[in-house]
Amino acid sequence: MYPVLRLVSELLRHRNAPPLGVGETHVTHLTCLPWDIDPFLELNNGRTLTLYDLGRFVLFNRLGYTPMMRANRMVGTVAGASIRYRRRIRMFDRFELRTRLVGWDDRFSYVEQSMWRKGEACSHILLRLAVTDANGLVPTTRLEEIAGPLSRDLLPEWARAWADADARRPWPPMND
Repeated sequence: MYPVLRLVSELLRHRNAPPLGVGETHVTHLTCLPWDIDPFLELNNGRTLTLYDLGRFVLFNRLGYTPMMRANRMVGTVAGASIRYRRRIRMFDRFELRTRLVGWDDRFSYVEQSMWRKGEACSHILLRLAVTDANGLVPTTRLEEIAGPLSRDLLPEWARAWADADARRPWPPMND
């Protein structure tokens, strides 16, 4: 089940937080709850992705993008992801979730997120996000008309390399 109450709580908790600029990090603190775990009593990998949603929703509010997207009847969606899991987060562990917008290309924006426990990185994800409207994918040039200039120079080389490699992956997947 989607953590709607957690999402509302996060949005309320950060409603008066100062605005963020592109490249600045939103930080939130969470606890691994019993409904977040797998049979090994640690944070489930699928739930990890869902908890990362919480950070993105608040980040886009703090960047001022949510009202702009609503006014233009646009929605955001995940269009790709690459994640690394390195340390376990166990039931009732407190952890920090860090989220920042790292850049754009002609079609997508890229968000970097990580979870930290006791000063150690536990997981790290790079997401490719698309903005869509009734006509489909909204190119970043259209977003620039609404939100102002977006610098393509911000996208780190490692993120650009991942995007380039993923673009070469066959679609649709092979059916054998």
